[in-house]
Amino acid sequence: MIYHDIIDKLKISVFNSKSHLGIAAADLAEEIIQKVIKKKGRAVIILATGASQFEFLDSLTQRNLEWKKVIAFHLDEYVGLSQDHPASFRRYLRERFIDKTGIGEFFPINGDCQDVQAECTRLENLFKQYTVDIAFTGIGENGHLAFNEPPAALKEKSAFKVIRLNDDSRQQQLGEGWFKTLDEVPLNAITMTISAIMKSKQIICTVPDRRKADAVYKTLMEEISPWCPSSVLRKHPSATLFLDLNSASLILDSNAVNR
Repeated sequence: MIYHDIIDKLKISVFNSKSHLGIAAADLAEEIIQKVIKKKGRAVIILATGASQFEFLDSLTQRNLEWKKVIAFHLDEYVGLSQDHPASFRRYLRERFIDKTGIGEFFPINGDCQDVQAECTRLENLFKQYTVDIAFTGIGENGHLAFNEPPAALKEKSAFKVIRLNDDSRQQQLGEGWFKTLDEVPLNAITMTISAIMKSKQIICTVPDRRKADAVYKTLMEEISPWCPSSVLRKHPSATLFLDLNSASLILDSNAVNR
């Protein structure tokens, strides 16, 4: 780690590379999960997807944890996309996390269901049965948290909802290589709401790469606002933001924070 700070309540750690970032985030996740299992007998987590999670999940899945005692939800899924599609978040998690760890239980979001509102209700009823111990998240290039697009509702009663993806988010998915053309990127998704994410006891947010630098700057340095949904992380009592030199470049180069 080359830099550490706290802005409001949000802890910030900056590393030389995204590989070091991923290892450090996995170290903290492992520590938390072990403590929770020892205390409660099981741990409930929320999983994120996307390119920002590659190094973190790769490191975390190599840890010798009691994975059978872990229960997982995930943040979002496209509406109308088969779970076998290369861009499906269910497929992503199955290949990169579920199959590697053999966790005790996984509650996927079925985006290709017949009734998306009924699916939100099903997930809501499941979610109410658990207290989430730790949420793993990223931040979108437009500051979205999960698929809660700006301007996002920071306080909602529901835990899951259907949203329409804005052009920035759809372009990000294309840019990360999940789709061949913009027209292939779905228009809608089911997402966990910000209020549900913020109920997690702890949050680990991993955000590498230069393309996220503007969103990181707005998250940390501008007003907490629906126009940058990820800025709400500064209100969480136990959240840590893991950055690399590229994603932290604007806050470091502009002397926006003390080095």
